[in-house]
Amino acid sequence: MNWKDRYERKKVSAAEAVRQIQSGHRIFLDGNAAMPGALVEALLARAHELENVELNHLLVFGNDPFKDSPQLRANAWFLGPGVRKAVNEGRADYIPIFLSEITALVRSGNWPIDVALINVSPPDRYGFMSYGIEVSVTKPATEQAKLIIAQVNERMPRAHGDCFIHVNDVHYFVEKAEEPLEIPAGEPGPVERQIGENVANLIENGSTLQMGIGGIPNAVLASLHNKHDLGIHTEMFSDGILSLLDSGVINNQMKGMHRGKVISSFAMGTRELYDYISDNPYFEFHPSHYTNDPFIISRNNKMVAINCAIEVDLTGQVCADSIGSDIYSGIGGQVDFIRGAARSPGGKPIIALPSTAKGGSVSRIAPLLTPGAGVVTSRGDVHYVVTEFGVANLFGKNLRQRAEALINIAHPDFRAELRKEARWLNL
Repeated sequence: MNWKDRYERKKVSAAEAVRQIQSGHRIFLDGNAAMPGALVEALLARAHELENVELNHLLVFGNDPFKDSPQLRANAWFLGPGVRKAVNEGRADYIPIFLSEITALVRSGNWPIDVALINVSPPDRYGFMSYGIEVSVTKPATEQAKLIIAQVNERMPRAHGDCFIHVNDVHYFVEKAEEPLEIPAGEPGPVERQIGENVANLIENGSTLQMGIGGIPNAVLASLHNKHDLGIHTEMFSDGILSLLDSGVINNQMKGMHRGKVISSFAMGTRELYDYISDNPYFEFHPSHYTNDPFIISRNNKMVAINCAIEVDLTGQVCADSIGSDIYSGIGGQVDFIRGAARSPGGKPIIALPSTAKGGSVSRIAPLLTPGAGVVTSRGDVHYVVTEFGVANLFGKNLRQRAEALINIAHPDFRAELRKEARWLNL
């Protein structure tokens, strides 16, 4: 039997497919911008028939789809607005883990996955389907699942790289066209634009970049049009790189590896970005255990890692996943790239954040982290910290020098109090 016959025999409705899910199953759910909506909808429709089903996923956007289905308990590796409240109210769970190490977890044999629900492009003439814009942990988690249910989606971009699954390896197919989630880039505000300029001043020609999504990464990218020979090796990217690609600022010609390619594990943006990616060999998507491996990252020349933070204390400890004891996001790939950039020839690990929060009433440069806050990036890993007021280079600095440098880039309204607190802490 050829793959086309197998494909036809495995085609079912979404309702039929999710009937294979049983109480007590651990499910991997394709996340970020690629959540398979038809499969989620069908699962929610029969949630009342189930008990104790665990849903493991990365970001969930929008409203919490599982809030009215207590039989389905989310267990997130990274929190988005969709499950943040549920986690902090104890109705869902959070796994703190480096993105680069999730593959080791799912391959260990100690964390079995019963079912994978994935969202893929239609099969090509050889029977291979692309994971599209979400490869990161989806590919390794799917490979370990006992049962694989794929939503075959003609609107999913056919990405290139280590991001394919064959028809023969999937148990059920549900054909449903559905737009991947679009996440338009917001316009950076004046604070973010100044941070973007400060970070851009640290980026040399010929650098390889990692950045995330949001106001600060977008502001950095908007400040790079006078650079040249930049490359991309990142965990994810959005629309912000498109104008730099079109202008030739990003040409990937000076990278230490994968020369001439944009390397990433997932993408989140608009339809314009997804169309740009589709069947474009200039982009290669790989699982996160590869893209986020610090040793792989470090092989790029002048690797610049740009990551954001919620709070930094006067010794350089970085909180990036919680506000006090309330979990806000996740560890993600921050430490992976900070460490990789630190080991790259000419590399620069950068933590960027606005100097204040809550309308200017709270300093993000703090004497001590808020009680309950988690340290994502240790003070030993931190090199550059950037706010709208400048750059602090903490590498090789003692605690007194660190406190002084960080106070100098704090908001002026808080510097006197920070100096007072630093003296009290013998810094």
